[in-house]
Amino acid sequence: MPTLKPIVLELQPRDVSLLVSLFECRVMTAQHVGILHFTGMHPYAKKRLQKLKAAGLIGERKRQVNKPSVLFLTCKGLKLLQSHVDLSQYPPLGTRNFEARANVSEITLRHELEIIDVKAALHAALRNSAEFSIKRFSTWPQLYQFKTSRPGHGKDPLTKPDGYICIHEKEAGTKGFFHECFLEVDRSNEHQDRLVAKAVDYTQYYKSGEFAIRNGSSRSDFKDFPFRVLVVLKSDARRNNLAERLAVNNPPILRQTWLTTFAEVTADPLGPIWILPVDYRNVTMGTRFYNERPNRTFEYRHQPEREAFIEEKIKKWGLFETPTVASSTAAPDAATEH
Repeated sequence: MPTLKPIVLELQPRDVSLLVSLFECRVMTAQHVGILHFTGMHPYAKKRLQKLKAAGLIGERKRQVNKPSVLFLTCKGLKLLQSHVDLSQYPPLGTRNFEARANVSEITLRHELEIIDVKAALHAALRNSAEFSIKRFSTWPQLYQFKTSRPGHGKDPLTKPDGYICIHEKEAGTKGFFHECFLEVDRSNEHQDRLVAKAVDYTQYYKSGEFAIRNGSSRSDFKDFPFRVLVVLKSDARRNNLAERLAVNNPPILRQTWLTTFAEVTADPLGPIWILPVDYRNVTMGTRFYNERPNRTFEYRHQPEREAFIEEKIKKWGLFETPTVASSTAAPDAATEH
């Protein structure tokens, strides 16, 4: 039987970029690769992926027939990547921990892929923009995790964002602006108390000046380093429930956290799809849908009439819009000149 010759692959810059993405995101589908690294040219992505898989740099995890297979970086791919790129900004990983990153449960896998769905949608939407460009979209929680003081919870809780997004906006005569956002993608089994607690943590992270310190400034300059928290919910009912919870929280979280649904953000991430808790409160106040119970347990509520009412009445914002004072939704803008 003839001996098979090892496949020799000349690594291209785009290959390196793809391997880095797989290292950070840990899993992607071929569809994601086509959008993020081949400007949507999926036939070219498919051919290149075949070569990278044949060379042993990328592995493939099979799933059910109706679900796309999942791609991940192999140990061989990591070793080659380390010879081309400095990965010291990432937490060190042993072989066992590295291999375990892609070997996750189906529930976790779905959540990870949904985060990359959002990333791919935003990249596709901004691909041809002359005004905006993505400086950073990280999905490695440890790189942007932080601690805050939450009374009654013992040790300071550690918040691990699903994603961190930094988008540069050009402006004539200046270096431009950076829109900074943290991303949270709702898990199907996630209790909304956890989402509310995270929103509280983000507010404290901003007001305490810790985010300003992370950006190389002083604690007292915290107002110069605003950011938005983008929360993507499974349905309009979950979105509206969370908006209600945030609006009646003590203290209320009215403007820093922006809410949308998964269907909206993957279809039109730059469009008017985001709602603010303050707008939800203002629209429902005085109606039968208003529910002010700040210190009681909230049950999950699905009210088709409420969802239709909110959809018709509420103001939705585009990602780069600044809510105006006139609409009673003034908020610190997430664009900061650097």
